[in-house]
Amino acid sequence: MFAEAIELRLPVRPPYDWGAIRAFLAKRAIPGVEATDPAAAYARTVSLAGRHGLLTVAPGADGLRVTLRGVEAGHAEAVAGRLRRLFDCDADPGAVAACLAGDPILAPLVAARPGLRLPGAWDPFETGCRAILGQQVSVAAAIGLAGKLVAAFGTPLAEPSGGLTHVFPAPADLVEADVARALNMPRARGAAIRALAAAALADPDLFAPAESLEAALLRFTAIRGIGPWTAQYIAMRALKLPDALPVGDVGLLRALETGIGRPSPAELLARAEAWRPFRAYAAQHLWAADEATVTGR
Repeated sequence: MFAEAIELRLPVRPPYDWGAIRAFLAKRAIPGVEATDPAAAYARTVSLAGRHGLLTVAPGADGLRVTLRGVEAGHAEAVAGRLRRLFDCDADPGAVAACLAGDPILAPLVAARPGLRLPGAWDPFETGCRAILGQQVSVAAAIGLAGKLVAAFGTPLAEPSGGLTHVFPAPADLVEADVARALNMPRARGAAIRALAAAALADPDLFAPAESLEAALLRFTAIRGIGPWTAQYIAMRALKLPDALPVGDVGLLRALETGIGRPSPAELLARAEAWRPFRAYAAQHLWAADEATVTGR
């Protein structure tokens, strides 16, 4: 049985749009590793210092409430730091709004969702694998592949909890794995996951903070199979670089569509100069708007 639960509180800078960040994570939840429930909570499996556990995050009166199980008390501070990045607790919504308010499309989106946050990553390697699996496929297809990856190469929990059954594979679990065969996907994409795993094993600082966005992009595009879109996505979520922008993303281009058509990636890049240094937040607003249009919500 898991040891007694540890409770934490994560203060956030208001306004904070919990519903939006939960919805973003829920849509991308990896089966077996992440889950959301009707109580508006986000839950996931974790691996810390050789031990496996569970955490749950939900909104509270004074920020976010966190429940940890299977995690030693001595690791609670480190867990809190990782969760603050995942849930973007320390963002300055006022600065983001002031920067983006000059764009005629972004201004009403920011006004409607002033507390929208930029989701980070609990595990940067996990997020990197997820980005590779998402190359040229839908979010739903990528999540399906991620679930197969976990089922094939993840470590089962000794005590599963509901839909939480595995911890995500570590780099050592995937560096020699025949991912493409297990997931029935293009061999180049499986090779890219193995290359990312090899890079993570060779360089413990692969996901460390970068001196600049450009340095981060060079770091990741040097890995075979990782192109500009994937590198930007990793920089945005795993490294939390607020100016990252996956320029060719179809959702961003669709959200900027006007009566005369969508912008080209080059036109998006030119327009986004005015969004610096918060292009990643602009992307999050555009993705939210595109999602609302597609689903009718």
